[in-house]
Amino acid sequence: MQKLAILGSTGSIGRNTLDVVARHPDRYQVFALAAHRRIDLLEAQIRTFNPAVAVVVDPVAAETLSLRLAGSNLTTEIRSGADAIISIAQDAAVDTVMAAIVGAAGLPSALAAAEAGKRVLLANKEALVMAGPVFMNAVRQSGALLLPIDSEHNAIFQSLPADYQQNPGRHGVAHIILTASGGPFRGYDRKRLLKVTPEEAVSHPNWAMGRKISVDSATLMNKGLEVIEAHYLFGIDPERIRVVVHPQSTIHSLVQYIDGSVLAELGAPDMRTPIAHALGWPDRIEAGVPMLDLISSGSFDFLPPDLEAFPCLRLAFEALRSAGRAPAILNAANEIAVAAFLERQIGFVDIPRVIEETLTHIPNGPVDSLADVLAADAAARVYAQSRLAV
Repeated sequence: MQKLAILGSTGSIGRNTLDVVARHPDRYQVFALAAHRRIDLLEAQIRTFNPAVAVVVDPVAAETLSLRLAGSNLTTEIRSGADAIISIAQDAAVDTVMAAIVGAAGLPSALAAAEAGKRVLLANKEALVMAGPVFMNAVRQSGALLLPIDSEHNAIFQSLPADYQQNPGRHGVAHIILTASGGPFRGYDRKRLLKVTPEEAVSHPNWAMGRKISVDSATLMNKGLEVIEAHYLFGIDPERIRVVVHPQSTIHSLVQYIDGSVLAELGAPDMRTPIAHALGWPDRIEAGVPMLDLISSGSFDFLPPDLEAFPCLRLAFEALRSAGRAPAILNAANEIAVAAFLERQIGFVDIPRVIEETLTHIPNGPVDSLADVLAADAAARVYAQSRLAV
């Protein structure tokens, strides 16, 4: 019986994780849930799964939740604050941590789980984007098991040999190929992108995702972040990572070998598949996802990404090649710019402008500790904020 801590339980990944877990009560017990402030949904999750602990970052919301649960026969302890999330990620009673808090806010708890040697199901790509060397060093030193949840990285994990991490040089991997749907604006030129709205940007054609990641998909920054994540997860140089646009989102990513073979993982565009794969690994468990019908799924199309209309992907590759603090600066500037776009403070095409100006202005440097990462993140946020009104 695995005891789970689900960090970000009210988000898309968290909800899908609980859907899979509910199908296997003999295998999994929810020990802890954590959310920012969506207490209506968190309350429902607590009443269904009765975890030992639930954390709400916002203390006022935590107090409201405690009052709502008072008098019930539930035994869940309500805690508040970001430090409380770190504590459940490290709790000795927890076997597996689903790290699904979006953005830089999810880094400290994901890193804490890695340092504690947990089985870490990593859905927070920013943990590796911002602090790849620090995070992977923690995994190696603690003996943590790191399993990727992003559909692309999970597909690559499934398409690599089982002992790849132990012997990366002997398997003849030529390239990792990440697939991108192209988002809702595939085929748009810059002139047309000048007029797109936040509502259009969050309407992803294939996947059901949160607002921030949906905008990242629309700008292709999500794919750029995944390129950086793949570099650290699989030890692949940037020159051996490729991106292709695959509008059907059926082939989730591929591995190309030096003998000409290409292995791919296919499936319906449903996050419960990679979640179930990581929860059950090395076993396979039922996920509630319909089987892929190859006949009705039609053709598989592949296109090159348009780096002129969508420069965020280019900026991510450049940040990865620069290494050091550049990926953390890229991520921080992107979070500020995307939030501003969603609030209608800037236009869609201003997102890469803010990111590029921030990368140019904030000095790069080595990353030897979490403090280095957080310093770069803070400086980039301040500068990016100052470039919104330009």
